[in-house]
Amino acid sequence: MLDIKKIRQEPDFYKEKLATRGVKPEEIDEVIALDKKRRELLQQTETMKAQRNEASKKIGEAKRNGESADAAIKETRELGDKIKELDEEVEANDAKLHDKMAHLPNVPHEGVPVSLTEDGAVELRKVGTVRKFDFEPKHHWDIGENLGILDFDRAGKVSGARFVYYLGLGAQLERAVYNFMLDEHMADGYTEVIPPYIVNAASMYGTGQFPKFKEGVYQVNGEDMTLIPTAEVPLTNYYRGEVIPTEELPVYVTALTPCFRSEAGAAGRDTRGLIRMHQFNKVEMVKYTKPENSWDELEKMTANAENILKKIGLPYHVITLTTGDMSFTASETHDLELWMPAQNKYREVSSCSNCLDFQARRMHTQYRDENGKLQYVHTLNGSGLAVGRTVAAILENYQNEDGSVTIPEVLVPYMHGVTKITKENAVPFRNKANK
Repeated sequence: MLDIKKIRQEPDFYKEKLATRGVKPEEIDEVIALDKKRRELLQQTETMKAQRNEASKKIGEAKRNGESADAAIKETRELGDKIKELDEEVEANDAKLHDKMAHLPNVPHEGVPVSLTEDGAVELRKVGTVRKFDFEPKHHWDIGENLGILDFDRAGKVSGARFVYYLGLGAQLERAVYNFMLDEHMADGYTEVIPPYIVNAASMYGTGQFPKFKEGVYQVNGEDMTLIPTAEVPLTNYYRGEVIPTEELPVYVTALTPCFRSEAGAAGRDTRGLIRMHQFNKVEMVKYTKPENSWDELEKMTANAENILKKIGLPYHVITLTTGDMSFTASETHDLELWMPAQNKYREVSSCSNCLDFQARRMHTQYRDENGKLQYVHTLNGSGLAVGRTVAAILENYQNEDGSVTIPEVLVPYMHGVTKITKENAVPFRNKANK
């Protein structure tokens, strides 16, 4: 949520900045008009309340003097009716203003590349060496299906499209990846959390998913319950409506959770493989910081995500997203994109964003500055990482010509010493049946 006072003071600034995110100038004009009307209505209400108080005094004086108070009583009643009407008008106007404000995205940080599409993102750095294969690299879904560690067909039977069964060493690889991620983040100072996987509408509003993006989530019919699209929601709402003790800042938390997304509007995109699923695991990082530290903390968070890829040995690059491509709540976002050999391109595995006080205003999460004055915290979030996409990149980048997959050295201890996935060791019950 943006600060209405700042919009009132600098309307042209907000029109210019938010236009880069697809907001029309007239939308800002509507907000300003509703805000002006609200203040006018409140002024009228205060004036009438003062008049009613004066009329009430006249009633008392008339009764003390033994005079008729009928005129004053009539005036009091009429003013009361008008005040009630105005209060209802204020309430209706506030609802419209709140709805308009709730649909305005965050202001992009200075220097964020301007574009209403994803085109124009700026590459900050490229890390790792892209492997040169002496054979035609296969897609991760073909590798997984040939080894028997990924079963999309049976998942389709049981649940539908965009679901998968991980089997045997495939399941162990997924578990190895997220355990490694959690261990690394804890070493970087994050506190591990196991949060709820179902949240209420207030939580979805707090992090900016509601009201604008309801079509992208799964809701429980007839109940105020939503399956989380990301652990960002329960982690960031942890302090909703609270004042965080200043000495605790910055707060770093991390969590592994399943994530559930309807992928509305994704028809025909990434219909095969692990890239775009309705259910997937993700390790999330969230920070609460003082405003003066949040940009440094964004760089640290991005480095925390990069650390995982460097240690696993996956080539990637870091880009700054455009104004039109970053999330609704972000002021600036760094994306980490993994190299996928079979697709011959980079694919997103992490988005690290500084949301400034945008979410904190929606959640009313504050701290006290050195003068004891309440201020809004800044919140940051980042994938650390999307687990399935990381597994997909491992399968493609570490594949061998015979169809086997070498386990990255750093993950071998998490795989109980297994160094390679082959058809012979991939799925124990099938291996047993073939003996």
